[in-house]
Amino acid sequence: MPARRNPTARQVRLGTELRRLREAAGLKATEAAALLGTNSVQMSQIESGVAGVSEQRVRRLAANYACSDDALIDALAAMATDRTRGWWEEYRGVLPAAYQDLAEMDHHARFRKDVAVIHVPGLLQTEEYARALFAYMNPEFPAGEVALRVEHRMRRRVVIDGPDPIPYQTVIHEAALRIRVAGRAASRAQLDRVLEASEADHVTVQVVPLALDDFAGAGSAMVHLGGAVPRLDTVVRDAPHGTAFIDSEAQLEHFRRLFRRVRAQALSPERSRDLIHQLAKEL
Repeated sequence: MPARRNPTARQVRLGTELRRLREAAGLKATEAAALLGTNSVQMSQIESGVAGVSEQRVRRLAANYACSDDALIDALAAMATDRTRGWWEEYRGVLPAAYQDLAEMDHHARFRKDVAVIHVPGLLQTEEYARALFAYMNPEFPAGEVALRVEHRMRRRVVIDGPDPIPYQTVIHEAALRIRVAGRAASRAQLDRVLEASEADHVTVQVVPLALDDFAGAGSAMVHLGGAVPRLDTVVRDAPHGTAFIDSEAQLEHFRRLFRRVRAQALSPERSRDLIHQLAKEL
């Protein structure tokens, strides 16, 4: 298969998992390459996501690595054969690659869990809220550049608003709901959007109240995307210079525990809706 110039995060993840299986088996890249009748350069390209790999080769490697996790092998084989070109491809080369990577991960996710402390989660944002946010954070952007980002964010909502939604849980700190990113009317519309979404059977919204004592989770904001198997989960966090995709098992387990802890401190979905209703009345 020809080398890719810009592999997606999902393609890189496939290569990463194949490397982890090889290392767990105690094999060197040259030894793995010999199993495929190729060389260490191509093996390195496969494990970095720069080169594709066939389902047959994925299964051959897994067998030689003595991997007995059939669900994981099937999931990796599916990743290797996936040729999905979704709506996000329209933005490739126009917006930063992380935008397409996030949309593609959303599309393939089995579930999504968010923790939001400062801003309303992207999947629940209104167009006006998102526009105000992008314009404020990037004042040098022309209107057209902001409009592209807003359009992309609105289209990402298909994973919870579309015909085949995924289970979605989000914990939002009351501070994020109170901050007026846009004007009073826009803030009220944003709260209405959160309430409307919370009525769906597949959506769970919980709020951490400002009055809660002993909440030190201000740095717990995250997006947790469920993979075909837990090992293929991904946590997405904002980093100083871009978006960070976290996929090591130790870190994934850390963020799973953190989500459970934050959720346990939040109000129930019913009490959360009552609080959001009250905040809307105050505007």
